[in-house]
Amino acid sequence: MAKASAQFTCTDCGAVHRKWSGRCDACGAWNSIIEEAPLSAGPAGKSLGGAKGRRIDLTTLAHEEAPPPRTLCGMAEFDRVLGGGLVPASAILVGGDPGIGKSTLLLQAVAAFARKGLKCLYISGEEASAQVRMRAMRLGLADAPVSLGAETNLRDILTTLEAERPDLVVIDSIQTMWADMVEAAPGSVSQVRAAAHELVTFAKSRGVSVILVGHVTKEGQIAGPRVVEHMVDTVLYFEGERGHQFRILRAVKNRFGPASEIGVFEMTGGGLAEVANPSALFLSERGQPAPGSAVFAGIEGTRPVLTEIQALVAPSSLASPRRTVVGLDSGRVSTILAVLESRCGIPFAGLDVFLNVAGGLKVLEPAADLALAAALLSAREDVALPADLVIFGEISLSAALRPVGQAENRLKEAEKLGFSQAILPVGTKLEGGAGMALRKLPDLVTFVGDMFGAG
Repeated sequence: MAKASAQFTCTDCGAVHRKWSGRCDACGAWNSIIEEAPLSAGPAGKSLGGAKGRRIDLTTLAHEEAPPPRTLCGMAEFDRVLGGGLVPASAILVGGDPGIGKSTLLLQAVAAFARKGLKCLYISGEEASAQVRMRAMRLGLADAPVSLGAETNLRDILTTLEAERPDLVVIDSIQTMWADMVEAAPGSVSQVRAAAHELVTFAKSRGVSVILVGHVTKEGQIAGPRVVEHMVDTVLYFEGERGHQFRILRAVKNRFGPASEIGVFEMTGGGLAEVANPSALFLSERGQPAPGSAVFAGIEGTRPVLTEIQALVAPSSLASPRRTVVGLDSGRVSTILAVLESRCGIPFAGLDVFLNVAGGLKVLEPAADLALAAALLSAREDVALPADLVIFGEISLSAALRPVGQAENRLKEAEKLGFSQAILPVGTKLEGGAGMALRKLPDLVTFVGDMFGAG
């Protein structure tokens, strides 16, 4: 391996020389030339070598800087997920299943931002301009001052953005973009990485906010290299079941606001309508108390959301009973079933178990453990829980109930919706007095005994 050549620099004028001499030819100073070590050692063309770069400006942690200004589009749910509005020069990645409504949502959002005074561009790589205009007419957005383009050549798009200087641009989608300096097909890993890097770099250097639409794989992850999610400032997932009219916009990463924040929308004939109170919507289809139904008070981002967990337990004719889970973590369900059998003596062997979260919401919070166990026991014992009861708490492997955070917000949301009693773990901290009948239990065995007379 060849050693990197040394570099000689004049301390007075900064001139660079290939060898040492007693006098600087640039400024004439004597004994001012010193040898500097190269930045890195390695073969030529594969390392930085000895060439110096520009010194960057450094600040301290105590440096006072005003928070970035934000622009609200008027769609409260969309603004909430962004962390309080759109930040200039931010890069946002939006993913979701095909046909879930990504293009509809972003067309409504970009039209709202345009009506607020931002100069907005919508670049479609999947649809012709006529198709986008037809959707805009159906949504009543034809009069919005949005510039529309249909192109997949990244060089042409960046040239257009350089000339137009918009405030916000939507790229639909990043998998259809191709850069002519990369010898690969559009949608490949190298093309997606190169296109995302160029667009994010352009956004940061020109002060343009860019929203990238990304396809998802069958596992639900955004297709392409994972590094794309690291490049952008915000990653949003648009979720929802095809059979439900509800759609959830979830922030899984946000450098300018809280992660795990959700916005709830309802798919209608005129587009996506905001849902101001998702708890009431998720519980609106809940009828009379029935076995296997439990209401869980959860926290999604910064807002409390009440959902119904439904369970069905039936005798199985199979050697390995079925475990069908929708909207919950299947591994967590298996753990709770094991705790019920091992610690409480309630077997589920020979029984099929079906679990579902009403409304199509995905609940991944450990605080749902107790509500999940309550739904399973209610279905197995064929006993309905009280209609005005809300449940939350985490279950440990020893069957002890562990307290969860933001309990007061959960109870306030439940009380607002008409619930009058709650079951929660012992040790839950409540700053103010709740206007509900609270039952604090130490472990799962006590919960089984109090609710179902066994354990």
